[in-house]
Amino acid sequence: MEFKDYYKVLGIERNAGRQAISRAFRKLARQYHPDVNPGNAEAETHFKEINEAYQVLNDPERRAKYDQLLDLRQRGGGWEELLRQQRSGAPGDGTYTVYTEGVNPEDLGQFSDFFQQLFGGLGGSPFGGRGRGRGAGGPNIEDLLQSHGRTAGGVGEATGDVEGEVEISLEEAFHGATRTVTVPGDERTKSRTIEVKIPRGVRNGQRIRAAGQGRGGDLYLVVRIRPHPAFRRQGDDVTCEIEVLVWTAALGGDARVPTLGDAMTMTIPAGTRDGRTFRLRGQGMPHVRGGGAGDELVKVRLVLPDPVTPRDRELFEEMRRLHETGSGTA
Repeated sequence: MEFKDYYKVLGIERNAGRQAISRAFRKLARQYHPDVNPGNAEAETHFKEINEAYQVLNDPERRAKYDQLLDLRQRGGGWEELLRQQRSGAPGDGTYTVYTEGVNPEDLGQFSDFFQQLFGGLGGSPFGGRGRGRGAGGPNIEDLLQSHGRTAGGVGEATGDVEGEVEISLEEAFHGATRTVTVPGDERTKSRTIEVKIPRGVRNGQRIRAAGQGRGGDLYLVVRIRPHPAFRRQGDDVTCEIEVLVWTAALGGDARVPTLGDAMTMTIPAGTRDGRTFRLRGQGMPHVRGGGAGDELVKVRLVLPDPVTPRDRELFEEMRRLHETGSGTA
């Protein structure tokens, strides 16, 4: 198994702080993002490596675990054997919730085998069970906010910008939403509760700025959109699948189609084949800057009646006989 040098991937020193890690990640992600390099497989691979490195080095627990293995490797120790022993006792299910800055997790693909072996035991949360912003009462902003300490005007005075994450559903991204968050105080300011508006059409990883709502600076909320059981988002388009009975596909008819707004009825043309995709104009996600919306792409999946009755079987047998003997052709 190939050892991943995450510090080398991001081009940073091992003693780099979280601000330096974030800056390196953002710079490289912009350079190698698939949208900037369409069709460039090498850039896409490098983009995934950059994200993987950020997932490890930006999280203190993951970084500490990785640094132990890195120390062992640099001393010439058997890091692979340690990794196998560690994995053999790990109960994790091998799935990961990905948090990135300005990146859609659905576009990132699978992590490397090295990452899975090292962190698979953490299960569904990359923070060892310390889920972020998932409580029924809304996001735990006390755990999420981080002071960035950016200096202003070269005088060394921190601006007091803070950043956190907020999780919403795809429906909330479609309709727009609000979140009430508590900004914790410090030695100079008191904690306070504010309401943040999340605009329609917001994308996963997008940052929302609340001017003047930080600790003397601005508040930034990074939006995380939960995966949806029926829809998949592709830019401002959404895709879904519907089941259509075989006779409707053969003869034509109507089918109910779910949307993020109200359900619609779509006409199924006669002779529709399995896997055919229809486009519903303007039924996708609203453009976040206004001016219309994306489309909904509906893929047809042909299904049989449930159950298949004896009479159904008779009709299917008759259809097969006619076509196999050529009697059913015009």
